[in-house]
Formats: sequence, C-alpha cells, structure tokens
Amino acid sequence: MKEEKGSFFYSLKSVLWAMLGVRANKGYDEDVKKITARQAIIAGLIGTAAFITTLILVVRFVISQAAG
Repeated sequence: MKEEKGSFFYSLKSVLWAMLGVRANKGYDEDVKKITARQAIIAGLIGTAAFITTLILVVRFVISQAAG
C-alpha cells in the first residue's frame, strides 16, 4: 500500500505547528510519512522568514509608538 504524499500547504501547516511546539507524536509520525525533506526545508524557510518579518514589523510599530 503506497502512502499518499502531502501537499505543500500540508507541509507548511505541519512545519508551522512544529515551530510552535504543539505537534503530537501521532501527528509527527503521520507527517514523516507524507512530507518530503524538500517540502519540509522550503516550508521551514518560509515559516522562518514570516516569523522574522513579523518580529521586525512589531518592533518598528512599538518603537514608532514610543517615540511619537
């Protein structure tokens, strides 16, 4: 029986949940079967870029509010 591969959005969702640290072992095992290494790396890079961008925007907003 061949396992179904997950879509890119499935891998992005899985990586984002893993970044938050709320992934259960059962979900992790399912993800390992469905996600390729390439999908996980790309999703991880996108998630990291989004996280850093969000932090930069929040810091800029707070600094502009404090200075104003």
